[in-house]
Amino acid sequence: MRGSIPLPSLDTLKDQAKRLRAGLAADGQDITHSKSLELLATQYGFRDWNTLHAVVGNRPPLNPWMLGSRVKGHYLGQPFEATILGVQAVTSQPGRYRLTLDFDEAVDVVTFDSFSAFRKRVHCTIDETGRTVEKTSNGRPQVELAW
Repeated sequence: MRGSIPLPSLDTLKDQAKRLRAGLAADGQDITHSKSLELLATQYGFRDWNTLHAVVGNRPPLNPWMLGSRVKGHYLGQPFEATILGVQAVTSQPGRYRLTLDFDEAVDVVTFDSFSAFRKRVHCTIDETGRTVEKTSNGRPQVELAW
């Protein structure tokens, strides 16, 4: 299986292991965190977590935004935390990525006290710095991802 699945970042792998452990616990199968890391390594075709960790830790990232990754940043000036639901490289513009973000909590994109408009899921196209080319009226990028 190794080689056929792109390897995510170490942070994403650790997050996947936490979700695996939580999912198994919900089904009544309690395992340790280290066991979930070992199971995850096996799923990616490695004999153990240390081997997977060494491979991922010694390679340059393909891009920092992977499907299922957790991100923080600002959307229209409002802070957010989100999960990446979709990633697509924009082939006509190298270094640009189209993302679908699912905010943990809906973001109110209106600054007026008497009116609100909440967004839970957004699509955006970012560059390698994690910012959109499109800007708000004050010149700030519409989306800014934090590293």
